[in-house]
Amino acid sequence: MRLAPSPTGTLHIGTARTAVFNWLFARHHGGQFLLRIEDTDKERSKPEYTANILEGLQWLGLHWDGEPVIQSARIDSHRSAIQQLLDSGKAYRCYASEAELTEMRERQAAENRAPRYDNRHRDLSAEQEQAFIAEGREATIRFRIDDDAVITWTDLVRGEMRWSGSDLGGDMVIARRAPADQIGDPLYNLVVVVDDATMAITHVIRGEDHIANTAKQLLLYAALGAPEPEFAHTPLILNKEGKKLSKRDGVTSVSDFRDQGYTAEALANYMTLLGWSPPEGMEERFSLSEAAEVFGFDRVNKAGARFDWDKLNWLNSQVLHERSPEQLLEDLQPLWSAQGWSATDSSWLLELCELLGPSLVTLQDGIAQARPFFERPELSEAALQQLDQEGARPALQALLQHLPSGHLSAEAAQELLGKAVADAGVKKGVLMKTLRAALLGSLQGPDLLTTWLLLQPSGEARSRIERSL
Repeated sequence: MRLAPSPTGTLHIGTARTAVFNWLFARHHGGQFLLRIEDTDKERSKPEYTANILEGLQWLGLHWDGEPVIQSARIDSHRSAIQQLLDSGKAYRCYASEAELTEMRERQAAENRAPRYDNRHRDLSAEQEQAFIAEGREATIRFRIDDDAVITWTDLVRGEMRWSGSDLGGDMVIARRAPADQIGDPLYNLVVVVDDATMAITHVIRGEDHIANTAKQLLLYAALGAPEPEFAHTPLILNKEGKKLSKRDGVTSVSDFRDQGYTAEALANYMTLLGWSPPEGMEERFSLSEAAEVFGFDRVNKAGARFDWDKLNWLNSQVLHERSPEQLLEDLQPLWSAQGWSATDSSWLLELCELLGPSLVTLQDGIAQARPFFERPELSEAALQQLDQEGARPALQALLQHLPSGHLSAEAAQELLGKAVADAGVKKGVLMKTLRAALLGSLQGPDLLTTWLLLQPSGEARSRIERSL
């Protein structure tokens, strides 16, 4: 199995899901998961995109076998294969100019016909070819596709597939335009066939948008005498309207998901569920290694998989809720440092993580929820209204009178609350609600007693109560 991303952009969620299926299938069968960087698009391929792809796959836990194959380094073997096709008469040089091809396409459109090359230069005589060369024309190289050809294969997802050669758009360009004595840059359908054959790829797992390419590539495998791999075409990832997920839908890059606070475990888990159903009795929350034990294409759907943010958020929250305080601190400390927040007491930081952990959906939530512990919050309108309630201020004043400095145990804090309630003559609920307003500037937040104990040692609890009064 191989993943063959093009470094013309960051690692897309669709490519990552394809990587997940390749990895799971390889691990399930004890095979190899290989990586090939298809960088033959010289203008759009960039090293930073390659780095993003490699980093994203490693972050997700999709470790590949061996060294990545760089496609552009294999151009000599691609040209050799093209020369083989030329020598056997299965490919030829086409001298049609761009202007002529444009005129052909415009005429087809005007006649309401599907665009296709009309094979006009398939059978040029030597004299005709020399005449074009004398004009200074350059040539593409086209592979002959017989309109009467029937291409069939058994798809691991879709079953029996059948294509007619007449539906493939005429003879296929396999090398870009170049002088007549040269072979121009080889193109996608040719190079992937050559590389897959060289890498001994047994299974090609990719999105359903490649189905037409598969029909063309099977013709090339046969023409080159290369063994055909098995194919699996997975469903596309759709938005909530049922259209292909795109940048207009927001986050589509794996690095963007990471920046938004999603974990690698949850994202990999969710991508597995995008088109694959776990066996009966298996929970939807699982690790990649657990999924690999049972993965097969018999449970991959043909229909498109709709992206469900609620499901991803639920999975991510489950992962975070399972984290130990130490693990959460490792995740959250870089985010807090980026905000300029720091604390020297590691036990205090671990207590803070233990407090916040159960309410986190994404790691980014750990910024907003931790902010009141590093920065004194403004008093919200609701907090100010609470401070104006009958009994609110006397309750805080009574608490302040008994409040010591330094650390406070949970038992001692409960005793202080009881004394303050008795002294002020108010219900405990009034004091608790008012204390929350004073400490957090809001009527919502994490466990109040733990919040108080975390703010107490530095004197911040006293300062916030005094400010509120």
